[in-house]
Amino acid sequence: MEQHELRPPRGSKQDRKRLGRGNASGQGTYGGRGLKGQKARSGGGVRPSFEGGQTPLIRRLPHRRGFHNPFRVEYTPVNLSELSRLPAGEDVTPESLHAAGIVRSLAKPIKILSDGEVGAALTVRTHRVSAGARAKIEAAGGTVEELTPRKGPEDKRKRKTTRKGKPAAAAALTDEKTAEDGEQPAAEETEETDDGGETGETADAE
Repeated sequence: MEQHELRPPRGSKQDRKRLGRGNASGQGTYGGRGLKGQKARSGGGVRPSFEGGQTPLIRRLPHRRGFHNPFRVEYTPVNLSELSRLPAGEDVTPESLHAAGIVRSLAKPIKILSDGEVGAALTVRTHRVSAGARAKIEAAGGTVEELTPRKGPEDKRKRKTTRKGKPAAAAALTDEKTAEDGEQPAAEETEETDDGGETGETADAE
């Protein structure tokens, strides 16, 4: 068999439907569009999700609500009861927890939680330690060190603004620079001249 002798299987290929070629073609007159209406017009029709005006299915289904915080930090929790799997005398660090199989990955920061008891003095150096876990560790004679510093109230407070919307820090730097140069801060203009060019003095009598 040669390449030019290849043929597709019988029935796998169909001729294109040629519309509007007379009634004898089987698709003449209306061309398969039916009688009049929006769908029979050239360029007419409705979108697939249209349901005749009733509430469509996409709006009847429940959907996700709420808020997603893009700044949220997700920690890998580790309870105090799991620290017993570490070798005796070894410090509690992200690397040691990963080597012992307590955490699967170091991609996320680790937080020690207070579920469980501490039987020995531990040196804990992880990203976060809960208040309850810290109390138990220190009561057993251990020490706690957080690898990620916590933000204080002053860091979370919004920056105050001063005159003309400048941040307080920027305004303070501007005042210091002016004082070093020996110049006086520019005072705001409070007097306005009249239309006739007078500056507060009595105009000459006509």
